[in-house]
Amino acid sequence: MIDAFIANFGDILPFILIGFGAQMIDGALGMAYGVISSTLLLALGVPPSRASASVHAAETFTTGVSAISHILHKNVDWRLFARLIIPGVIGGVAGAYLLSNIDGAIIKPFVQVYLASIGVYLIWRGFHLPPKARDPKWVAPLGLVGGFMDATGGGGWGPVVTSNLLLQGASPRHTIGTVNSVEFILTLSISITFLFHLGWETFTTYTVGLLIGGVVAAPFGAILARRVAPRVLFTAVGIILTLTSLFGVAKWLGFIG
Repeated sequence: MIDAFIANFGDILPFILIGFGAQMIDGALGMAYGVISSTLLLALGVPPSRASASVHAAETFTTGVSAISHILHKNVDWRLFARLIIPGVIGGVAGAYLLSNIDGAIIKPFVQVYLASIGVYLIWRGFHLPPKARDPKWVAPLGLVGGFMDATGGGGWGPVVTSNLLLQGASPRHTIGTVNSVEFILTLSISITFLFHLGWETFTTYTVGLLIGGVVAAPFGAILARRVAPRVLFTAVGIILTLTSLFGVAKWLGFIG
């Protein structure tokens, strides 16, 4: 197996780099692993179905390592974790069951426009307002919607939950660490059925590369979330959220193939 890996290392390396870069951003900012990985895989010519399968399979492992890293760096607010986990899993499981009857692509563009507007606000807030941490009031509904969107729309947990918690004044560092930690259980819940249906065929060259890169990057993302100033985190989250959401809108409108 090791000999086969070494022999195919040149083919796997681009996917390792994609997984590393995507997880660094996701671990530090609490979002965008799926969006960035899927986009870059498609740009490299990976078929959409294979890209989706690889990203979901790899994400089950990378979110686990990311969660452990955030816990070790004390980035997790356990009260917030408890408020998110149950509605998040319920939303994710419900979305997985309803996926065959409800087309998530119909509402996804509207959600992306909404998220882009939040991204612009977070950028403005990062430059103009000193963030004052306060307990968010709307948590369970966010978990429910974020989990549902993640299952039916192919992503959305981080953008929906992280951005809206920050909007309510939650601490950037603890929001990012907590949302990443809950995402492991959410992704695992959503992916179990997916993996059962596809079996080990899901684990392609793309998956191996994404998994290796993501696992290596996960600890560094947690370190960044702990050490970077809240103002910088606000601005960075806003930029990533705005760019990825506008990319989705442009793709939906047909400006991007």
